[in-house]
Amino acid sequence: MSPPYPEPVHSLNCTVLQSSSVNELRRGGVPVYQFLVSFTVRPEHRDDFVRLAAKTGRDSLANEPGSHRFEVIADEADPNLFYLNEVYADVEAFNAHAGGPYFGAFFTEAATYAEGPNWLMKGTLVGDKATA
Repeated sequence: MSPPYPEPVHSLNCTVLQSSSVNELRRGGVPVYQFLVSFTVRPEHRDDFVRLAAKTGRDSLANEPGSHRFEVIADEADPNLFYLNEVYADVEAFNAHAGGPYFGAFFTEAATYAEGPNWLMKGTLVGDKATA
C-alpha cells in the first residue's frame, strides 16, 4: 500500500537530540518555547556545519536544564540549506541558552561559512494537554 502523500523527491536528513519528551512537558503544564531557524552553508563546509550544529545540540542538552530538543534538518531540495528546530522549557530557558557558551561558540564558527539565522518561526506550543 502506498502512502497517502507523494513520495519526497529528495531524502530528509534529520538528527534528533532530545533530553525529554515534549509531550511529557506539555502534560506537566510547561509552556514549551520552540523556534525554527535556517542557515545556508557553503558546500565545502557542509560537513563542518553538521558537526558543529550536532555538537552544539549535544552540549546544550547535556548542560542546560531548560534545553529539551535540538534537531538538525537538511532541506530536501537544497543539501546546503539547514534548519535548526529547538525546544526549550520556556522563553527564559532559551534566553539562558542564548547567553551561554555553546550558543556563542556556534555563531563564532558558523559565521565563517554560513549565512543565517533566518527566523522562520518562534513561539509557545499550544494544544490539548489531555491528549498531548
